[in-house]
Amino acid sequence: MENRPQWGTRAGFILAAVGSAVGLGNIWRFPATAYENGGGAFFIPYLFALLTAGIPLLVMEFTIGHKYRGSAPMSLGRMSKGSEWIGWWQVAISFVISTYYAVIIAWAMSYSVFSFNLSWGKDTEGFLFGNYLKLAETPGQFGGLVPGVLIPLVIVWVVALGVLFAGVKKGIEVANKIFIPALVILFGIIVIRALTLEGAAAGLDAFFKPDWSKIADGKVWVAAYGQIFFSLSIAFAIMITYSSYLPKKSDITNNAFITGFSNSAFELLAGIGVFSALGFMAAQQGVPVSEVVSAGVGLAFVVFPQIINQFPAFNELFGFLFFGSLVLAGLSSLISIVETFVAGVQEKFKVSRTKAVAYGGGLSALVSLIFATKGGLYFLDSADYFINQFGVALAGLFEVIAVAWFAKELKNLQSHANSMSDIQVGTWWRVCLGFITPVVLGYMMFDNLRNNLTAPYGDYPLGFLFNWGWTVAIGAMLVGVLFSMKRKSIKEVSQ
Repeated sequence: MENRPQWGTRAGFILAAVGSAVGLGNIWRFPATAYENGGGAFFIPYLFALLTAGIPLLVMEFTIGHKYRGSAPMSLGRMSKGSEWIGWWQVAISFVISTYYAVIIAWAMSYSVFSFNLSWGKDTEGFLFGNYLKLAETPGQFGGLVPGVLIPLVIVWVVALGVLFAGVKKGIEVANKIFIPALVILFGIIVIRALTLEGAAAGLDAFFKPDWSKIADGKVWVAAYGQIFFSLSIAFAIMITYSSYLPKKSDITNNAFITGFSNSAFELLAGIGVFSALGFMAAQQGVPVSEVVSAGVGLAFVVFPQIINQFPAFNELFGFLFFGSLVLAGLSSLISIVETFVAGVQEKFKVSRTKAVAYGGGLSALVSLIFATKGGLYFLDSADYFINQFGVALAGLFEVIAVAWFAKELKNLQSHANSMSDIQVGTWWRVCLGFITPVVLGYMMFDNLRNNLTAPYGDYPLGFLFNWGWTVAIGAMLVGVLFSMKRKSIKEVSQ
């Protein structure tokens, strides 16, 4: 219990937490979400969501990890006997995400090499799906491994598992002290260059121009909560695990505010960079910015190569900087995701850290090969959508309800956090977690379920969605229940 590894410095913990929160979604999800939901006006619901759900949930998870000093399953189990399964459910979700997240980082790694001679050519879409991914004809086909994806994927896993083998202080902390400053510098250079391009002002105008009519639309508020929720690494078991490595005296609430606002600052930076570049692209093509806006894989691997092609100078360098940024943002998040099941396996099955990394990380690396096949993009798209919509968000809802309503732990957690923090949390914090967050997450769940039952996601065949979407999301929950039934760790290692 007292031999638990610890962060070497407070900065080390904050950089690791920020490194987990700042991932691929900050760069390719946030800009388009803000644009589609009212531009500048979106920042009001976004800030409200950050202050009523994002930071309160971070404070809650930091406090649970710090107080109960275990992985997510162990910490939640020590807090309340019936809650261990939620921790394992979150660990299973993290496991699923790690398997395909590593593959996206591998794509970014490939593209950073392609940047040296702009090998994607003029038809960037055809290059991505045909030449690079060799995409299968129909969803559900495996079609063999794609060497161009497999080789960088092996490198991604060697780096990630190498960092995890080195431990918390010498591995994760050291890696984040390199990755995060490097990411900010690389992305900062891209943003500064993008701001000087012709058409950048039009892009920024499209991004920031407020559409106040959207403020009255409930969907915009739900989108703001969704963005905060998915981008802060909440309910992934990550923040509970990371905060369990904090020293006994740690300013919990301050750390949560720093993490929350750092993540949002990077999202804003990403929005400025992406929309300056999109404005430039629109100007080159003589079309309005609205016609070139995209998100996700399409933005990163189709639109950005097109933009880089049109840069007036140093195209190769800026291509490398952009895809290098994606690699760094992805790696810092992947390491945190894998750490959740490494810590869980280590405590539950009483194995050494080395074995836990080898078993947990090794299994994840093997499963990730599915997404490196010719049909990998289809599997990835479906698994990603369902594990986020019916995994992360639902697990977050269960966690908040378990803590606030069933275990009635909020007052205990509040006094624990306040006893060592400069910023005190009070009634407002309990209202946010006991009422606002469950209501918003509950509505998100209901709305998602209704939409998915009436219109299948992405026009995929129903059989494919059942096998690679619903089964993945429901399976993660069942794994959580099964793992918690193996009675061992909590009683033996309890305080």
